[in-house]
Amino acid sequence: MRRCMSIGALLLVMLVCLSGVRAQMATPVTQQKVIIDTDIGDDIDDAFALALALRSPELQILQVNADFGNTPLRARLLQRFLSAVHREDIPVAAGVQTPAPHDLTQRRYAERFPENELTKRDAIQSTLDLIRDHTGEITLIGIGPYVNIGAMIDKDPETFRKLKRVVIMGGSVNVGYFSGSDADYLKPPGAEPEWNVVRDISGARKLFASGVPIFMMPLDATQLKLDEVKRELLFRHDSLITDQLVLLYYQWGQLTPTLYDPMAVGFAIDPALCPVTPMRIRVDDQGYTRQESGQPNVQVCLHSNPEKFFDFYLPRLLDK
Repeated sequence: MRRCMSIGALLLVMLVCLSGVRAQMATPVTQQKVIIDTDIGDDIDDAFALALALRSPELQILQVNADFGNTPLRARLLQRFLSAVHREDIPVAAGVQTPAPHDLTQRRYAERFPENELTKRDAIQSTLDLIRDHTGEITLIGIGPYVNIGAMIDKDPETFRKLKRVVIMGGSVNVGYFSGSDADYLKPPGAEPEWNVVRDISGARKLFASGVPIFMMPLDATQLKLDEVKRELLFRHDSLITDQLVLLYYQWGQLTPTLYDPMAVGFAIDPALCPVTPMRIRVDDQGYTRQESGQPNVQVCLHSNPEKFFDFYLPRLLDK
């Protein structure tokens, strides 16, 4: 027997369905708590990584730490950037000062922001305090050498282990540095010591032995070239964030950025951007990250799709 639904009943079903759709649309994005540890001010990719984090509603940025070298000056750079994009709500902290092989390429940008008490916030203690306050909830995104991370482990390894995970850009498993479009035509160079690891071999070793879940984005998967067409799209966009990237890019003084660090931020948001494989990694005395047999201590991404990454990255920065 066929049953006819009354108009009233049909309208009721439609309203219920519409309410469900509206409820879904209104559901807020679940945010993950992150702390970013960066040596911003040398290469330009840290700034592009920070921009991605700021344009990603999936992330609640609890703090940004300046790492390696002249950390108070890096903290001033971070404060100027965050102030320019109206994100003064994000705390900035200065990490351990160390000798550095050269001056910041973006020093002038940093020096335009006045030194103040906020730039003297201690990155090591404040990060450990945040980890205690949010046990098992925080992802630490490390896109600089492991100076601050090593200091945290030295100071309080038990608290450090209360991190949810650490996502790093660092290391070189099978592929070394290559320039331009060489990889399209030539066999990529073999593994070599990568900047973040070789600048603090001890800190890297401490991290890999810490017992915290580690996700590693090495040179193998992070040499993402921001070519002229993509730069033009970003730099003519005229938003608060892209305007800061323009200023920092020209002070950096080179032509084609390689966006190593944004992959670590991208992975924290969407792991499909860089699928990982469990491995055991040992850091040798020269700073090589050697794969060896044994119990895995890190999840490593060995391959990524640059086109897929930029399809993810560019719309976020270009969205009004």
